[in-house]
Amino acid sequence: MGTTQLETVPEPKYRHLKTVLSEALDSEFAVGEILPNERELAARFGVARATLRQALEQLELEGRLQRRRGVGTTVAPPRVGVAVAPARHTWPGAPGDDWQPVDAVESETVPAAVARLLETAPGDRVHIVRRSRVTHGQPVAAELLYIPSDVVPGFAGAASLSAPGRARAVLKELQTLELEGQDRTVELGSARAEDAKQLDRLPGAPVLVVTTRYVSGGRTSAAAVSTYRADTCRLTFGESEAVSLLAG
Repeated sequence: MGTTQLETVPEPKYRHLKTVLSEALDSEFAVGEILPNERELAARFGVARATLRQALEQLELEGRLQRRRGVGTTVAPPRVGVAVAPARHTWPGAPGDDWQPVDAVESETVPAAVARLLETAPGDRVHIVRRSRVTHGQPVAAELLYIPSDVVPGFAGAASLSAPGRARAVLKELQTLELEGQDRTVELGSARAEDAKQLDRLPGAPVLVVTTRYVSGGRTSAAAVSTYRADTCRLTFGESEAVSLLAG
């Protein structure tokens, strides 16, 4: 690798460095190849490591790079198209759903944003169904589906069921209701430790968070928070789908 200095480039340097690095990825590196360490890259371009990290973070966000545990920073393959709403008028877990059930628990504690969506009060019990999504053998998304316990009163968790079995049982009860509609928003976020582990990412890695609200009986009967890998996923939506993209 040659040496390129950016000393005379106007600020902010990381934007120009990102462009130079992107060109280097196209001409000097193959998909999956490991980049030199930060010290070597910073010396090559004559920038501070903080500036280099900013450029690398932007390239990771754009899907050009991946940070992998125990490996380092590698050149990412092209993003995989992932359909977010292939079955617009069905509940989670319906036939054709690409998500795999992982577990289900009942809790009185949910994130404040979810409690507002569900209009639950402190102390209200909520089923939390964890699901995962795999594409081409690679984990691409993790989901938490929140369902107020009074929405599916027919389900009484059975200790004899396996973790995926409990999840399937809650989803089966949910599907007995009439779905009146759904809406969703998409925003940029950072991977929480639990999601990062499930997605084989580092905590804080860029992710796309899709929040879906399901309406039945004139109320929000379920809310799903789906976390997609921003480095490998290109989200696709149906033509009639209304999506709000919030840059965060």
